[in-house]
Amino acid sequence: MQVKINGKSEDVPGGTVLDLLKSKKIEPQMVAVEVNDKVLDRDHLATTALNEGDQVEFLFYMGGGR
Repeated sequence: MQVKINGKSEDVPGGTVLDLLKSKKIEPQMVAVEVNDKVLDRDHLATTALNEGDQVEFLFYMGGGR
């Protein structure tokens, strides 16, 4: 299935957003996820199915700065 992840088209297996995070070895608590311009609550990662053509954005938390 084709989805866009952070602006790049990728082939991913079907499943949920949580499945996608696991396949990319991303810890759910370290990222905010947006699907089709809607930020998901962490409680919904395991129940939100991905569909062909979805646009997914991973927003990583960063520390630091001055």
